[in-house]
Order: sequence, then structure tokens, then C-alpha cells
Amino acid sequence: MPDKRYYATGKRKTAVARVWIKQGTGNYTINDRTIDQYFPLEELRTMVNKPFLLTGHLAKFDVVANIYGGGIPAQAWALGHGIAKALLEFNANLRVTLKKQGLITRDPRSKERKKYGKKGARASFQFSKR
Repeated sequence: MPDKRYYATGKRKTAVARVWIKQGTGNYTINDRTIDQYFPLEELRTMVNKPFLLTGHLAKFDVVANIYGGGIPAQAWALGHGIAKALLEFNANLRVTLKKQGLITRDPRSKERKKYGKKGARASFQFSKR
């Protein structure tokens, strides 16, 4: 089975990452750019590589991803989530390790909607007594 690809979708807030991984040398192609060009901060690259670091598969897979929506940090979280789910497609025995670190569970937190009659989700307009 040479060149077998594993697919998964990762999400965080409004960011969605469609991820394909295949065995290789650790190359990343994110929206036709390298990981260093797409995520300039080291913390974001660490967040993306976390599933590979925990399972001991760093530099053993090539990653191709299409990411849209959200901000840059949310996109990094979404990519990490997608990589973790794709690793489960590759080997289901990695589930315990990834689940313990919370990488499989989709983060449900998102922005709360603005309410009518208010300035924001919870903030009200300034109250004047007189």
C-alpha cells in the first residue's frame, strides 16, 4: 500500500482545516505555502506539531492542508486537531495518547452572539440615572 493518504477535518471557532497526511519526510504544504511561511511564530508551529511529538511520528509524515476561516491561532489549533484525527485513521491505537492530551475533542468555545438591545454579547449601553 504505497502512497496511502489519510484524511481528517479539524475545527476551532470558525476555522476549518482539511488535512491529508501520508508517510514521508515531514514536509508541510498549507494553502500552497510551507509551515514557516504560514505560521511565522514558533508557538503556532509547536501547536501544529504536538500530535506528532506525542505519538513519536515527528518527520515521518508529509502534511497537505487547506485552511480557511478564523484567525491565525485558530487555524493552527484546527490544523493540529485535523492532524490528530488523521493519525487515528492511520493507527487507532494512538487514541489513548491523543485523547489524554485533549487533541481529539473539538473545542466547543466560540464567540457569543450579540444580543438585541445591548452593545455586545453581554455589555450594555451606559446607564444614566438623571
